[in-house]
Amino acid sequence: MGDVIVAGPAIRAIAARAEVTLLAGPQGAEAGSLLPGVDEVVVWACPWILDPAPPMTGERADELLHLVRARGFDEAVILTSFHQSPLPLALLLRLAGVPRISGASVDHAGALLDVRLRPGEDLPEDIPEPERAAAIAAAAGYPPVDDGRLRLRPLPDTTALTGPDPYLVLHPGAAVPARRWPVQRFAAAATLLAAAGHRIVVTGGPGERDDAAAVCAAAPARTLDLSGACTLAELAGVLARAGAVVVGNTGPAHLAAAVGTPIVSLFSPVVPAVRWAPYGVPVALFGDEHAACRGTRARVCPVPGHPCLSGVRAEDVAAAATRLAAVGRRAAAATSRDDGTRGESARGAVSSAGPRTEERAVAV
Repeated sequence: MGDVIVAGPAIRAIAARAEVTLLAGPQGAEAGSLLPGVDEVVVWACPWILDPAPPMTGERADELLHLVRARGFDEAVILTSFHQSPLPLALLLRLAGVPRISGASVDHAGALLDVRLRPGEDLPEDIPEPERAAAIAAAAGYPPVDDGRLRLRPLPDTTALTGPDPYLVLHPGAAVPARRWPVQRFAAAATLLAAAGHRIVVTGGPGERDDAAAVCAAAPARTLDLSGACTLAELAGVLARAGAVVVGNTGPAHLAAAVGTPIVSLFSPVVPAVRWAPYGVPVALFGDEHAACRGTRARVCPVPGHPCLSGVRAEDVAAAATRLAAVGRRAAAATSRDDGTRGESARGAVSSAGPRTEERAVAV
């Protein structure tokens, strides 16, 4: 989910001049449907991206070749993260007949890429992922068309799910264990925030209901459990109306950034914060960025005791959430005065990428 959402500014730039098909894995497809500028989402389970990885077989390759050939793309822009190679996909796209392919590769690409950025040379390595994707799109001939913030399409009204009163969101889950703040700390933060008068909405996927229940049990009178109860669009709507979101380095953090909500980020340094911290919104970043696990991309913490996050105090997180919620209220009030809209919904508003001046079919 997060990889797809941070590609949003690059996709809007391409969409200003082209018809865009997003090629995404099964975990990112739903997020792709929320992005402005995406005309179609095509799902393919990529064996060198997914974990656990599906087997790479001739049949799986043929599936992608058929999907691509059937659409007659003029070009492809491959928006890899800093630790991914575009070359396996570029090879398959060449075999499918795509005439122009752009990407970023530290390895010599030969005939696989027509436009190649070289990370560490003409593409800085330590930049946020949205800016990296935008740089690849710009090199392909699609310069930025707006301020480059993360955005989503208009979202459903989720008042019926949350109730009308203000709230903070706690999201205790994460896609991988190495990026999770201990659930006991989330529960302690819930207790502190409830005692300070905040109402709390706890979110999570269907597999995270136990963690959500543990957090809610810490302050049952002031918490609402929405784990497993929301579509992705509804989750985005819930995050958009929150005063602040407390979340680890996981997809919902980028979802919250895309709707403009301030974020308390419990960030494990298994990937660099300079690249993957929530982008374009007020952020309070917690976690030891110099811990021994830094840069390992580990899914399970390789250091006993999970010190990069276990040392983060619930008191500090609760204080940061309260502070950021106050910042958000002031910004929302200013927005409401400026344009006459209700501030919380204005934070989640989306502007279009503008009219298309040239129609081309581009796979992203």
